[in-house]
Parts: sequence; C-alpha cells; structure tokens
Amino acid sequence: MKNKIITLTLSIMILALSFPANAQQTGKIPWIGYLAGAGSGPSQAFIQGLRDLGYIEGKNIAIVFRTTEGISGRDAEIAAELVYLKVDIIVADATGAIVAAKKATSTIPIIMTDSTDPIGTGFVASLARPGGKITGLTSVSGELGGKLLELLKEVVPGLSRVVVPGPQVGSPATDLFMKETKIPARALKVQLIRVPVRGPEDFESVFSAAIKERANGLLVRLAQRTSAAHRKQFVELVAKSRLPAIYGASNYVDAGGLMSYGADRNAQLQRAAVYVDKILKGTKPADLPVEQPMKFEFIVNLTAAKQIGLTIPPNVLVRANRVIR
Repeated sequence: MKNKIITLTLSIMILALSFPANAQQTGKIPWIGYLAGAGSGPSQAFIQGLRDLGYIEGKNIAIVFRTTEGISGRDAEIAAELVYLKVDIIVADATGAIVAAKKATSTIPIIMTDSTDPIGTGFVASLARPGGKITGLTSVSGELGGKLLELLKEVVPGLSRVVVPGPQVGSPATDLFMKETKIPARALKVQLIRVPVRGPEDFESVFSAAIKERANGLLVRLAQRTSAAHRKQFVELVAKSRLPAIYGASNYVDAGGLMSYGADRNAQLQRAAVYVDKILKGTKPADLPVEQPMKFEFIVNLTAAKQIGLTIPPNVLVRANRVIR
C-alpha cells in the first residue's frame, strides 16, 4: 500500500512539473492559420517549403487549417475563427480568402499564395512596397489570357468562338482577365463569350451557351475555391461536349482536362513558406515586396485529346513542361 502511495505521489509531481514546461513550449510555437478555398489540408508544397526552412509541424510550428469547402460565403466565418484563435500569421490561398482575412483583422499579417490583381483589388499599395499587413505572391493570371488563346488556337486552327466560363461580372480579377484578353483575341480573330459561373449549379449553363453560340473552344477561368469533386465534374462535362478547352490552373488537367498554362502553383506555395519565415523573424509585411511568378508550366493531357479526337501538333507538344499520356 505504501509503495502505491509513493508511486502515485511521484506521478502527480512529475505531471505537475511537466505541464508548465509543455504549456510554455506550446506558447513559443507560432501558429499559422491556413485559409483555403478547398481541400482537406495545407498544400504539401507549402509544408515542404516550411521543412526546407527548418520548420516541423508540431515541433516548432503549428498549422490551423480551415477551408470553405468550395461554399461561397464561408470565408468570413472561418477567417473570424482564425482571428479568434489568435494565430500569428494567416496564409490565404484564394482571392475570397484574402478579402475575408483583410476584413477580419487589422493586426495579423496575411500572406497571399495566389492573387491575380493585388493592386486592383486593394490588397497592396504597390508590388514593391505593399504598405500594409498583406504581402505574398501574385499569379499574374489576369494577364495570361492572350497566351492561353494562342495555345488553344495552335491546337484548333479554326478556333473562332470561345466561351469563357468564370466568376460573374464585377469580379475584379475576371474583369481584368477579360480586358487583357480582348486585344489578343481580336488579333487572333476569336470572339470571346463570357458565361458567369457562381458555382457547380451553373456548369450546365456553360455548355448550353456553347451550343447556342456555336462555340468551338473553351477558355476556362473558374473560381479558385472550386473543389476537387467539382473540378472533376466540370472536366467530365467538357469531355462530353467534345470541346477543346484550356485552363489557367494545372489541377484541372490533373482531373482529366486537356491543357493548362499558368504560374507553377507548387513553386508559389513553397515561396509562401519563405514569407512565413521572414515575418516570424521580424520583417514587417509592408516591407516585403509582392513576388511575381518565376516559373510557369504548360501541361498537355494526351488522353483527354484522344477522348475528343484531337491531335496535338508536335510543335506544341515539344513545348510542354509535362505531358500526361
């Protein structure tokens, strides 16, 4: 009995001594709030970027992941939750997430992993000197419409009428994209037909419009918050329509789409980890210039091409960074 009492007493003493130490250690670990438009966890490229800088989740850094699950309007709710949890930095991976985080806090630094037009949307004063609590990376995807059209025209020489599904009129990023794409479209003698898409419920309208307008191509610019299941759903509808399509994001090609061209998303996310590191070491977001993409990738899916009876010209194929067979 006496031995049991001694053992119990020692256990309580050890627990009492270790608890404050653990609490103190936890208090020293920075918390990163990761606000996503879709997905089930932080990007592996972002996690790897942190590891490359010596951060190990659960040891010297913690990540609180929250996602809207592709549901419009949830950004504000989960951004407010991250602020309530008093995270040290918020990493936002979509325009809606950045807007919500900006409204939710005036003190917590916010890192953009992908913003089409950070100046036009009012996130930063300039790329060189952001001037506020927001910094990070821009994808410049709003300026890539001409390149996407050129690639699609090379694959479909008779391209003349192209449906552009994307966020509804009033979206600064999409308005910029359409503005920047109109001039190269005229040069290529291609008419652009904009079809607003708020969510999966509008997918069918894209193909109804394509039939009505006698379109022979798609230039896809759907919201960043689109979930993996909805990307797959859209790509399947594209295959069913037998329309050649090009996307601004590689995850659509991974889901079975034909072609994509844009900033290397993994490279962007790894760079976002560098911003986390610099801010944790004391640099103010206002003093960290917004970076433009340093690496772009062109991806072609030959399986998707075969599905719709399309042959990718060799001069196009040879320029691809990745070919899915």
